[in-house]
Amino acid sequence: MNAIEFKNVTKRFGHVVANDHISFGIEEGEIHALAGENGAGKSTLMNMLFGLLTPDEGSILVREKEMHFASPREANRNGIGMVHQHFMLIPKMPVYENVIVGVEPCRRNLINRKEAIDKVQQISDQYQLSIDCSRPVGDLTVPEQQRVEIIKILYRKANILIFDEPTAVLGPQQIDEFCEILLNLKRLGKTIIFISHKLPEVMRVADRVTVIRRGKVVGTRPIRDINTEILTTMMVGHKVNTGRKPRKPVNLGGNALELNNLWMKDHYGIEKLKGLSLVVRNGEILGIAGVDGNGQDELDKCILGVYTPDSGTICMNGMDVTHTSIKQRRDMGLGYVASDRQKESLILSYSVADNLILGQQRKSRFIRDKFLMDREAIWKNAETIRKRYDIRCASVSVAARTLSGGNQQKIVVAREAESNPNIYVAIQPTRGLDIGAADDVLNTLMDMRNAGKGVLFVSMELDELLSVSDRIAVIFEGHIVDIVNPEEVSREDIGKLMLGVKGRI
Repeated sequence: MNAIEFKNVTKRFGHVVANDHISFGIEEGEIHALAGENGAGKSTLMNMLFGLLTPDEGSILVREKEMHFASPREANRNGIGMVHQHFMLIPKMPVYENVIVGVEPCRRNLINRKEAIDKVQQISDQYQLSIDCSRPVGDLTVPEQQRVEIIKILYRKANILIFDEPTAVLGPQQIDEFCEILLNLKRLGKTIIFISHKLPEVMRVADRVTVIRRGKVVGTRPIRDINTEILTTMMVGHKVNTGRKPRKPVNLGGNALELNNLWMKDHYGIEKLKGLSLVVRNGEILGIAGVDGNGQDELDKCILGVYTPDSGTICMNGMDVTHTSIKQRRDMGLGYVASDRQKESLILSYSVADNLILGQQRKSRFIRDKFLMDREAIWKNAETIRKRYDIRCASVSVAARTLSGGNQQKIVVAREAESNPNIYVAIQPTRGLDIGAADDVLNTLMDMRNAGKGVLFVSMELDELLSVSDRIAVIFEGHIVDIVNPEEVSREDIGKLMLGVKGRI
């Protein structure tokens, strides 16, 4: 029996058809993956199932009964829970309070805290989620916060669990742990809908996969009948080169970026950078590999100018910029793609066109009569970039928040590339992107490199680092363990270095 069935479900936003007569079923007790490019309509479909949106046409059946959920609360009452890509937790509150909010166990109009704690801890133990329910959520790691979200929906007795891009914020080891959680939930009888861009984990945990492309179902296939190449072609509509990208010979110029013996403590007095030194040359991509939390955040914030190292120097094109401002570094040719596009790189209420000139709005080509913004020039700039980078939006005048995560990321990557930087720093630029959008981003990095720019590429995706990097520096506990040639090492070699094991296999 199908736990869920979609029949000709259609959803429109103005002239944009997000879901176009979607039909497929999800069997009871299976892990069903939903795959497709950013903006394909996957999240829209799940939001209709969860009561956040209403279909314009078609019907949704839950255990063969047509349902019309007016809110997530109604979906919860019918055994459906959803873990969103961006967590909905209150950092200052302990785990158990985050879990029970809205459905608190009460006696005589008072919350029974002991009952709440006992029940939340019981769920954590039963599903092997290993969370101390008395800890404040703000003290938890990202994977632990994700487990709190899972406990929240289990507390509400959900049997059908929706996960929207659950691994977008996780590193490789954390993804392995999350996949085990999914498989354990399946063993305990849950039905799971799993939206993901990362094909290896789809192949690892799913029983079947449905691919959606531009709002339409391409097909539903058992995982045993396909491979990643078939799945990629279904998602994108053409083959994607997932191996090492071809590169043209470039005469290496001077040093675009030099980091000399950087030391830095955080506000707790813990050393985060320990004598770190690096050189990025013009005409190369230097990749940075490492397990998350080994100094990458402090490194990139030092380069941007948010943090100042306790000692050591930072040079751009031979000039010491250690104590200069962010604006001064940007004016000197620093292009920067932040790891969190929504918090650090976009103003979501602004239009696509305005986001495409952030940081450049004072340039003469966007100014008219010395004081006024030239809206026509800004619009033409946006239209040119939209076509060049395949940014999919109804219009460049719509707010950035209306775009999918992948298209938001394309805005940032394109804006920084089009600013003609001398050094291009990209921090996790493909995080949360589908394979097609990620390939577009990597091609942009290659274009910058081939144009003679220096590129620093920080990523937790080893396959991507091996694909585009000319050299890979491995960071561990705030210092560089080794710098290797990607054509001479394996993933296993780099994996050992990421754990601090020196010397090659």
